[in-house]
Amino acid sequence: MNGRAYPELVGGRRDGFEQGPWIIERGSASRGGASCNLSERILRVPDGADETSRMVRAHELMHIRISPHHRDHSPVDDEIAPRALECAEEFRVNLLLSRMGFDVVLLCDGTEKSGGQRLAENMQWGETICFYLAVLGTGAESPFVRGVRSRQGAWPAALRAIKKRVESIVGCMDLSQLGDTNLNDFQVPQGFALVTVPIARLLSRSMGARAPDSPESLSVFRRSLEAGSRRAPSSVFAPLVFDETMRYVTRSGRHFQPQVRPSVTGTTMRYPNRLLTDPLQRAFALKSRSSGGVIVIDQSGSMDVTVAEIEEMLACAPGAIIVGYSHRPGDHGTTPNAWILAKHGSVAIEPRAGNIGNGVDGPVLRWALARSHSRVPVVWVTDGQVTDSHDHPCHSLSVECASLVYQHGIRLVRSLSEVETALRVKQVRRSGFGRVGKELEVLFKG
Repeated sequence: MNGRAYPELVGGRRDGFEQGPWIIERGSASRGGASCNLSERILRVPDGADETSRMVRAHELMHIRISPHHRDHSPVDDEIAPRALECAEEFRVNLLLSRMGFDVVLLCDGTEKSGGQRLAENMQWGETICFYLAVLGTGAESPFVRGVRSRQGAWPAALRAIKKRVESIVGCMDLSQLGDTNLNDFQVPQGFALVTVPIARLLSRSMGARAPDSPESLSVFRRSLEAGSRRAPSSVFAPLVFDETMRYVTRSGRHFQPQVRPSVTGTTMRYPNRLLTDPLQRAFALKSRSSGGVIVIDQSGSMDVTVAEIEEMLACAPGAIIVGYSHRPGDHGTTPNAWILAKHGSVAIEPRAGNIGNGVDGPVLRWALARSHSRVPVVWVTDGQVTDSHDHPCHSLSVECASLVYQHGIRLVRSLSEVETALRVKQVRRSGFGRVGKELEVLFKG
């Protein structure tokens, strides 16, 4: 090899990392052609003697010097996307190299402009801002932004807002703080905790937001980047994630089992004596469906459901499926946002409380409709205020839910005490249900 890397010589870490033999693989200076696996001690770097190859080797060696080597040293946070954490660490490594005098402008392989064009064309806003942070401050930053601008002219202004906020986080930090590997009280390296984690959290919030496409939405997006501010709207529902840890108890009683009654037709002659004693000769057995329905409960805010309230609903609909839902704003799918409170006579021992926001109104209604049929009503306990995954009201999502109510005859009620009546009365109420109610008025008039 013309250029060699000696990871065994990298020292100074204070997080318990023990050096040992490394496996060195030949890589390249192209993007993705070099890597560092700290847990298995595998280093893949280019072997060229040119300046770019040397810069790439320095980048990977800096990972060996400061990046967390143990899974426990990387915090588990529901609000941080793994991709955001990865790119935020890339930024910290490049920032340290730049502060130490390395020419990070060399970290560019010529594919950045076309990569920016492709991401913008495919409307991949989340990956666009992740990649932007990974190349921020390097020679790849400008061509990547030019590529994005050629396809989405409004996006670069939002990228500049992210850059400004990130620079405000690291502007006053010195080299010792940026690269500190001492473990804090949570067993996370100090530099990683001070720089990578807050930037990754900021990036995750931005990934979940709708890409700004107007001066107004850009203004909202900029405000969302400030510390303690509310997330920008996402304009999409979150994926439905059911709680699989719920525990249930089966309720006893004949009224929860399918009832059997005599019939003149059937496949099993259960009452042969009725051929002589019954004028209608109802000798066959026919199972009747137990009364039921699908009850969907919006548990956002302080809407909790008690076992006693579940029992009351099951008293009038023993075979009902009861599902509650509430999404934690900004969650990336790690926190359940839906839970079955009762199903076919089994009742949750400890009903779940809500997660503040709505966030999954549309997906949970579609789930309920998939489990109903013409003789089983769907009742939705709601105030009609539909919100996106960041808990912002959204007109298009309100229209989506109103259309589901209108097309499938979903019955709306505002409280659990109204469920019994809704199960018996085939009527879709429109008034008093917020934005969904307003959209229903439009649909019925149309």
